[in-house]
Amino acid sequence: MRNRLRRGLWGITAVCAFGTIDTGVHAASTQASVAQVIDDFADLSQWQVSASDDVQAKIRRVSDGGGALCMDFDFGAVSGYAVARRELPLQFSDNFEFSFGLKGKGPPNTLQFKLVDATGENVWWVQRPDFQFSRDWAQMRFKKRHITFAWGPTKDHVLKRSATLEIVVARGREGGKGNICVNRLTYRELPVPSTPPPPLITATSTLAADDAARAMDGKLDTIWRSDPADGPLQTLTLDFQQAREFGGLILHWLPGAFASRYIIDFSEDGEQWRTVRRVVDGNGGSDPLLLPESEARYVRLRLEDGPGKSYALAEIEVKDLSFGESPNAFFEALAKNAPRGHYPRSFTGEQSYWTLVGVDGGTANGLISEDGAVEIGPGAPAVEPFLIAEDGLLTWADVETSQTLRDGYLPMPTVAWHRADLALSVSAFGARKAASSQLVARYLIENLTEHPREVTLALAVRPFQVNPPMQFLNMPGGVIPIRSLTWTEQALHINGEHRLFPLERPDQIVLADFDAGDVPELLAAPPRPRRTVSDGRGFATAVLLYRLKLAPWGNRELGIVAPLAGKPSLPERDVGRWLERTEEETAREWRKQLDVVTVTVPPNAQPLADTLKTALADILVSRTGPALRPGTRSYARSWIRDGAMMSDALLRLGRADVVRAYADWFAPHQFVTGKVPCCIDARGSDPVVENDSPGELLHLIAQCFRYTGDLAWLKKKWPHVASAVSYMDRLRMSQRTAQNETTERRAFYGLLPASISHEGYSDRPAYSYWDDFWGLAGYDGAVRVASALKRSDDAVRLSQQRDEFRMDLMASLKASVARHGLDYIPGSADRGDFDPTATTIALSVAGVQATLPQLELQQTFERYWNEFVQRRNGHVSWEDFTPYELRSVGAFVRLDWRERARQLLDFFMAYRRPAGWNQWAEVVDRDARRPRFLGDMPHGWIASDYIQAVLDLFAYERQADDALVLAAGVPAEWLRGNGAGIGNLHTPYGRLTYTLRQEQRQLLLTIAGALKPPRGGLVFGWPYVGAPGNASINGVRAQWEHGLELRIRTLPAVVVIDAAPPSGGR
Repeated sequence: MRNRLRRGLWGITAVCAFGTIDTGVHAASTQASVAQVIDDFADLSQWQVSASDDVQAKIRRVSDGGGALCMDFDFGAVSGYAVARRELPLQFSDNFEFSFGLKGKGPPNTLQFKLVDATGENVWWVQRPDFQFSRDWAQMRFKKRHITFAWGPTKDHVLKRSATLEIVVARGREGGKGNICVNRLTYRELPVPSTPPPPLITATSTLAADDAARAMDGKLDTIWRSDPADGPLQTLTLDFQQAREFGGLILHWLPGAFASRYIIDFSEDGEQWRTVRRVVDGNGGSDPLLLPESEARYVRLRLEDGPGKSYALAEIEVKDLSFGESPNAFFEALAKNAPRGHYPRSFTGEQSYWTLVGVDGGTANGLISEDGAVEIGPGAPAVEPFLIAEDGLLTWADVETSQTLRDGYLPMPTVAWHRADLALSVSAFGARKAASSQLVARYLIENLTEHPREVTLALAVRPFQVNPPMQFLNMPGGVIPIRSLTWTEQALHINGEHRLFPLERPDQIVLADFDAGDVPELLAAPPRPRRTVSDGRGFATAVLLYRLKLAPWGNRELGIVAPLAGKPSLPERDVGRWLERTEEETAREWRKQLDVVTVTVPPNAQPLADTLKTALADILVSRTGPALRPGTRSYARSWIRDGAMMSDALLRLGRADVVRAYADWFAPHQFVTGKVPCCIDARGSDPVVENDSPGELLHLIAQCFRYTGDLAWLKKKWPHVASAVSYMDRLRMSQRTAQNETTERRAFYGLLPASISHEGYSDRPAYSYWDDFWGLAGYDGAVRVASALKRSDDAVRLSQQRDEFRMDLMASLKASVARHGLDYIPGSADRGDFDPTATTIALSVAGVQATLPQLELQQTFERYWNEFVQRRNGHVSWEDFTPYELRSVGAFVRLDWRERARQLLDFFMAYRRPAGWNQWAEVVDRDARRPRFLGDMPHGWIASDYIQAVLDLFAYERQADDALVLAAGVPAEWLRGNGAGIGNLHTPYGRLTYTLRQEQRQLLLTIAGALKPPRGGLVFGWPYVGAPGNASINGVRAQWEHGLELRIRTLPAVVVIDAAPPSGGR
């Protein structure tokens, strides 16, 4: 599985002149130590500055703030980082705090505080994404709990000692240029957290025996009640008897005796107070108060007003730091104690699934959850449906849900709610072109009884994304702030940024801040009508209510529109007809895009063909403009690795236009050295070293030319080809050294240098054969480009470099197998690891199947097969897998393992989630409801792996003899009845169409003529067990090669083979 988390700087460690600062303690202390100044920045000689490719950085000392280090940075047009680093050996106590002053100027960027151990490989950090630097000095405090393990090979992630300290600015949302200044860096030991003493509590008044202590005795049936004679202004004060850290409070009020307006104050000494929270519209019950990272000795509640004559407080809960660790943690804690269904599934400790809603190449897109919530854009809240029937509130937890796509494959998803008497379907799709796209959602409510009835549809907009809380990467999921809501005559405006247009005006519109209650409370007792509401915490809620009268067996449809780009297009009249027409136009457009290549399979295999088309749609909707991306949230970046492999799939399905646009967009982002960025996003080119990148760009350009034949376009790409292959050649030559000719390092000779590669080596860079196989494919591509452009000298030179690299690579494989005592092809030369999924590209992309060590090649995939069978059959315990394993299907086809390939596909198809949406996430857990990070859904790179796997069943290129191999993975049982076939499959030789079926005692292969066969012709392999029968091609007797293959050199062709009804396939 890839690790997309590795981004940043590999630390460099040296020897500190004054030795290690021993900050260790040997016994738990209850008092914090005096802070040690570990750098006052009087002298910067121990600091060094560096920056990633094409980023500028320098450091200087200023006298401001008593002396400070300032780092100037300029990101220019690229992504990357600037770092100030010094050697500083530290040994850490059980609890501690770093502190320093910080100021700066410039756009928001990511601030990182890093600690690196003596190996230079293990990194701990504090990361503050999109940090807005203050022009005035601000104090930064990082406690032990804030510093987390970032990456490295160590299995012990507890920070015990470090050797190097780094202060980093990494390009964030804005980039640009600016500076940061740091002064007075200190370290302080803190007491180890312990059980706090019971708090003391006092109140300005009490009624009879209801004294203040009852508000914190751990019992909900005892009460503090204020004296009504003392009026509404009351104070309740908690004394923790020492400074205490906590994450929030929950106040439990008695009905009708709550404070609707009150203030929370903190103090360290009981004299000087600071206000931390105001409640102005409380509704009683339980008031959860998010107070993250709080530390105080005293807490004061100033009660100002309420509906009753006095206040009655049953209990004050002081919640630990985890309660307020994040807004997600806060709402997960609330959901834990709420009825199931009142919060989204993803907040209840269950994994939720979702899919994408958008248009081809749109600048933004939405999501829909398996439970019917519709997210109206990236980083935008979702619209959640609720129903109110005669028996009360209905949520996703009260019904059976199912998920489908229109026509079984179009990217137009539907979620259906069903119970015996009532049904709701939520359908969503992206409409119009990319520049003016909009999300349309349809809500169909059906009465499934013979009686008329009234049902209310409530559409709630809460601060929750469909993208769930477990999705922490790039665009964190879960809570998304709603700070303001405004209703105009036509639309709901969210944060002044997103707009939601109900196509019929709601019967009632409820806008409320968090303190007024959640959806069930707002529905039970709506607050006073408002047209606008603000919430400083970002937890505002809107509810659009439609009160529907449904006839027996009747229904009613409603709709909403959320613009994704440009101005909205709304119906002027007849909403129902407009919705129907817009959806049909969208479906018609998608059919034109997705039905170019046709796959004929038996009815029981139709989901395989449908999923192929959906996978294509998922790639198209996931891209933004020309940029191919594996995802739209966690992976909203364009990796050249993913893009090259998606492009191979797109070319075969007739979308060379998409591939050409991608190459045109990506290639100019090369660094001045010729280095190819691993990925690109809005921040620019990413400098992280992944040495598969140059080969992938070269392969992409060459493949695009092979499918289009556009020499004029190719000529424009030559400078990018020349610089990328030159950079790659410098890399491999850096390893053709005498040092690497020793026995210990012989396996590294002539390879591309160690890198994190496909990010599977994020713990420590490795000599990854994935990089080398891609490098070999890149050299092949460069030779092809030079030859096509008639650059004879370049073609000869590049051919020599390629051949030398291939020779070194094969020698390395032999040396690595011997060094590690292996019987398989390793994933990397230095680790000797087993990575068959990565090894697949040696066959499919690099085309070196015939030159690999054959025994080790066979054993690699025999071992994978055996381990797969054990997992599939439940003979070994397992937790998860990545659907990148789909690549093994194509490897099995090339190994002539037809039946095994089918079984692999059957297994992976069973793990689509939900199955009706024809998709996979990056990670599939055996337990479908265990919450975890999944990557994006759908995942575009995996979609391309699936496309390649299915198309390889029908045809693949075999480089060894320059042939196109037909039907090598088509299961024998598919040949009965109407048989199997493919239509209009794009290849570098033209478009391939054929059918294959068993007719009584003959096997009939019919191939159309719109194809110029490659030099090695078309090859058809015998699909059944046993020896093949007599064969003819266009009526002429044909000979079987190697006993099992027919070679077809002229088209069109009709191949007839004598074949008894098969007993089974090979």
